[in-house]
Amino acid sequence: MKTGKRIGMAMLCFGMSFSIFANGADAKQSEKVQKEDIRVYLKGSENEITQAKKKFGHERSFGKEGFTANVSSEEYEALTKNGNLEVEKVNKYTTAQTVQPTSQATTAAVPSARTPWGIKAIYNDSSITKTSGGDGIKIAVLDTGTTVSHTDLSANVEQCKDFTTSSTYTNNSCTDRDGHGTHVSGTVLANGGSDGLGVYGVAPEAELWAYKVLGDDGSGYSDDIAAAIRHAADQSVSTGSKTIISMSLGSSRKDSLISSAVDYAYGKGVLVIAAAGNSGYSANTIGYPGALSNAVAVAALENVQANGTYRVANYSSRGNPNTDGDYVIQEKDVEVSAPGSAIESTWLNDGYNTISGTSMATPHVSGLAAKIWSSNKNLTNAQVRAQLQTKAKAYDIKGGYGAATGDDYASGFGFVRVK
Repeated sequence: MKTGKRIGMAMLCFGMSFSIFANGADAKQSEKVQKEDIRVYLKGSENEITQAKKKFGHERSFGKEGFTANVSSEEYEALTKNGNLEVEKVNKYTTAQTVQPTSQATTAAVPSARTPWGIKAIYNDSSITKTSGGDGIKIAVLDTGTTVSHTDLSANVEQCKDFTTSSTYTNNSCTDRDGHGTHVSGTVLANGGSDGLGVYGVAPEAELWAYKVLGDDGSGYSDDIAAAIRHAADQSVSTGSKTIISMSLGSSRKDSLISSAVDYAYGKGVLVIAAAGNSGYSANTIGYPGALSNAVAVAALENVQANGTYRVANYSSRGNPNTDGDYVIQEKDVEVSAPGSAIESTWLNDGYNTISGTSMATPHVSGLAAKIWSSNKNLTNAQVRAQLQTKAKAYDIKGGYGAATGDDYASGFGFVRVK
């Protein structure tokens, strides 16, 4: 048994309405927060951009596409009246985790099962005791950071970067004080632990790029997320790697920074997988970036049977019912489904925790994509995506609001599984 661990109560205070949250305590804003309370994205001619940077400074530069800056409310009002500049408020994103039954959840020193129900379900093997696959594939987890020293994760960590603390990023820093990012990383690629007592993720031989893009309150700015997406894509190209970006985060509002970054990454051969969101079960509630056509949107399944299949969770966001049955992914479409409710995985302080959400479904699919890609590195990102869709079609989901035979707005193509 693992001993000597400090097991405490981990606060789970992040609802998931995908709305704008209070600003986190990011280091780069600590001196500005008193006088600057709005972050904006500014675009215009080269001369106008140069002048605006001199006046406002900048948080992040996106070259010819513009830059972001923190401004006061008075400055924002003035900018909206400036006909020479395009101004857009920078969106806030939050974790795609559901509210827990209580405000606190107790972490455990050892997992209740080394292969949680979601792992058994996605492998379609109720007796599986160990997972495999993913070798050579890089999975960039964009989240609250990752506890890279965790017994079940440390051997897989290849990069650790914080995009919330500077205008570029801080290398070898991705501290997770929330737990969400560590949990997601574990579902993707936990390796069972060097002590042989830990959990397994879907693809335990994959390499982890842990990118902290959300603050310790579980929310973050879209310019930081966009910068991390672009960085992962550039790293993929420069290292000649096959890369998957896994994002268990979202917003109800479409954001040009995120949209262009996802398109950029997809164009560089990266596969982007994102949570559908937890605003269901009404139609057209899918959040961004999952709603983008160049991202694989993942719905959450419960460990409950209905109509002979697993059931889509009520909280899982639904897509557009008008596109049901076409097996074509458009904006605001759910693509595939995976286990998302009551998922046990790695947590802070070398512990384990069980939480729910489309956040938890997303890494199951990211891990499976890594397994597929690892088995044939000549595949393109589009071909791996096509294989995910094909596998999902083989396990149609008929349980839950909106779920029906074939492609539907609740479960997408179906439950994507290893076999």
